[in-house]
Amino acid sequence: MSRPEARVGILGWGAYIPRQRLRASEIAGLWGFEPSITKVLWIEEKAVATADEDAVTMGWYAAKSAITRAGVDPQEIGAVFVGTESKPYAVKPSATIIADALNVSSKKLSTDMEFACRAGSEGLRIATALVASGTIKYGLAIGSDTAQANPGDVLELTASSGAAAYVVGPAEEAAARFEGMVTYITDTPDFWRRDCSHYPLHGEGFTGDPAYFHHIMTSVKMLMEELGLGPEDFDYAVFHQPNGKFPLRVGKKLGFPKEKILPGVVTPWIGNTYNASALLGLAKVLDSAKPGQRILVAPFGSGAGSDAISIIVTDKIVERQEKAPKVEELIARKKYISYAQYARSRHIIRRIF
Repeated sequence: MSRPEARVGILGWGAYIPRQRLRASEIAGLWGFEPSITKVLWIEEKAVATADEDAVTMGWYAAKSAITRAGVDPQEIGAVFVGTESKPYAVKPSATIIADALNVSSKKLSTDMEFACRAGSEGLRIATALVASGTIKYGLAIGSDTAQANPGDVLELTASSGAAAYVVGPAEEAAARFEGMVTYITDTPDFWRRDCSHYPLHGEGFTGDPAYFHHIMTSVKMLMEELGLGPEDFDYAVFHQPNGKFPLRVGKKLGFPKEKILPGVVTPWIGNTYNASALLGLAKVLDSAKPGQRILVAPFGSGAGSDAISIIVTDKIVERQEKAPKVEELIARKKYISYAQYARSRHIIRRIF
């Protein structure tokens, strides 16, 4: 029996990365980290949202690019999902703002998703299911974050800002069609933020294993077993990127050679964009992928869970790759700022009147 997701594919994809960059070495030097930590984590710099950039504005830009690539009428989009940990309103959906700004029909499903760094991926899975069921024709899934970290915490070296978006629809219109999807979830409290807390907390090494490595490895193994595939059958493998080293390490554990993983690694130059992390890596691969190639993408979210998705590129990808800014172009577009400028734009310095 064919899998329902095989009737669906990616029609368009888009990305946004803020221009501002903060060097990881400056953060490490300020807080007294060993200089080698930037090499251990493989993090060179991170993207920093300006005072007028947030999860909504970045998500809108990425979604606009995705719609342009897809070539669909926004009025035909029947669902908009936004995955974020840093929405500007505590009570008011970001998805409705973005949808209206894109001129998406008011006759739609729309909500903000929450599952740490895999909420954007969760939105993608739900949009895909809705298309597969015939409930909607096209769906839009967005992952967008102005990632936050406690000043002086190791997370501050990587927590960054960015967005990625995907338009999904019928496989016959797709630039890349879904071959299979699997999700693996447990209650593993490795990363959290309580109500009224400004910054998240994390379980140090616990966030690696049994959280990140266990969940990604399990979901990927489940997917490959169900599809009868192995690492040798994939041309690319994209994993969630909390830093530069973790995706390489989990890929090695799963049997993927480094050359299949590196094309989708973006973290060293833009940091961990949370809900946009793996989705930005996938966008970077799609920017240059060729028809017939097979891509594995495995996002991860603390709490904890991982999706494993197999994608096959179609002939339609070539004409769509040049229709919107590529991830490499957005990475190259940069302006370095100081830690003081970063602290001001991210409201780390709080004025009391």
